[in-house]
Amino acid sequence: MADDGARGKRLGRGLAALLGDMETESGAVERARSQRRLPIEHLRRNPHNPRRRFDEDELAELTASVREKGIVQPIVVRPVGSGHEYEIIAGERRWRAAQAAGLHEVPVVIHEVSDSEALELAIIENVQRTDLNPLEEALGYDRLITEFTYSQNDLAKVIGKSRSHVANTLRLLKLPESVKDYLADGSLTAGHARALITADDAEALARRIVDEGLNVREAEALSQAAPRADGERAAKPKAEKDADTRALEKSLADALGLKVEIAHKDSGGQVKISYKTLEQLDEIVLRLRGS
Repeated sequence: MADDGARGKRLGRGLAALLGDMETESGAVERARSQRRLPIEHLRRNPHNPRRRFDEDELAELTASVREKGIVQPIVVRPVGSGHEYEIIAGERRWRAAQAAGLHEVPVVIHEVSDSEALELAIIENVQRTDLNPLEEALGYDRLITEFTYSQNDLAKVIGKSRSHVANTLRLLKLPESVKDYLADGSLTAGHARALITADDAEALARRIVDEGLNVREAEALSQAAPRADGERAAKPKAEKDADTRALEKSLADALGLKVEIAHKDSGGQVKISYKTLEQLDEIVLRLRGS
């Protein structure tokens, strides 16, 4: 396994890097040498492709486009076996559309890569796409971490997303299988699902969200009202402070030079003054005493 810097340079740009769109002289020559047309029956799908579902309507639209204009962007493949077979690294959707359109040949770019490199490239190219469902994305991240020893930070850099996005997406794998099914078929979004992760009965809540067509905010409120998986009830979100209270907090903080928080209720409230040193505490005491 290459070090993190080399891996980021090698894989971070996904499909664009594979296709060699940086048209240096040597890159253009290499691309011309590796690009050709192959009989469609010589290609086979990548069994490790994290994308498992292909929207039928979108595939029908692509098929119509391919039938009229052909395949514009070549399919990225690698040679496998001893004959004339090639495994798809990127472009399975185009290959499926070409089959449906009745094409006999398709344009390809051939790359000599190992099994592990092909799997890494297939996963990274797919998770960089916006049309993976959240579960497929989570499974792709998990494979890169478990099989290729990526850390969450490494993965975030390579795919161009935040570490928190990677961590939150991986948490979806903790959900019950029935909730994952809702994610896979699009009945729930990632936002819906994240609201269910700590819920005690995520399956029942998921069914209610789907049946009632609740949005993410409504799903979050529903989850907060339900017992959590750790046996405690989720904390209620803090009420938004009004402008007058915020202004008074700022005025007191400016006067004291310390952080001040006011929790106001109809029946009373609290004023909280935070200090870091004993000298600051002495100063507060002196001020309260009027000294």
